[in-house]
Amino acid sequence: MIPWKVLDTAPIPGNGAELQLSQRGAEFSISIVGAGILMGSRAHGSEDALAQLTCSKIAGRSRPRVLIGGLGMGFTLAAALCHLGADAEVVVAELIPAVVAWNRGPLGAAAGNPLQDERTTVREGDVAKILKAERQAYDAILLDVDNGPVGMTRKKNSWLYTLDGLTASYAALRPKGLLAIWSAGPDRNFTQRLRKAGFKVNQARVREQDNKGDLHTIWLAESGP
Repeated sequence: MIPWKVLDTAPIPGNGAELQLSQRGAEFSISIVGAGILMGSRAHGSEDALAQLTCSKIAGRSRPRVLIGGLGMGFTLAAALCHLGADAEVVVAELIPAVVAWNRGPLGAAAGNPLQDERTTVREGDVAKILKAERQAYDAILLDVDNGPVGMTRKKNSWLYTLDGLTASYAALRPKGLLAIWSAGPDRNFTQRLRKAGFKVNQARVREQDNKGDLHTIWLAESGP
């Protein structure tokens, strides 16, 4: 088997750990140094589903605007663009500049180079700052910032999934906006927290890839009129 080759590393702000981009043939992985793989380019079915379940519901709106928290390997962004029309705008917030550089460089082709799409706007920084600053700005918000409602890679990410964070997301959505959240697994308490923030909540369980692999959870929460 072809061995993995490390292409680059980058510090995780506020964590003290490092992200590592590696390649093996046509396959890529992003891992936390010393802690294991976070994501790989071979299995991204649940990331695709995060975008498909959300963007298919708003694609008919005039000039839909979407915020994606977490660029990752670009698969959620690519899927969102596939399900939206030419008049859409997708804003991607990514905390780690190196991840943006990787997607503009060696990693980009794996997801079809979605950062080159003219509908894409990249904002390097914490998605939490955007949510706190903007009101009724988005038809949909997609969060794939960490491993789910617990900040595994960065403790500050946990705020997004608190009642305060969910309330900020609600305020950043336009009427009947959608908040979609990816998680490695279910969390009953988090479902209740979404409802407490005012959302109508549905939950889907999707496979990692091609109807096989691990089951992941996607919350699809709708704001009111």
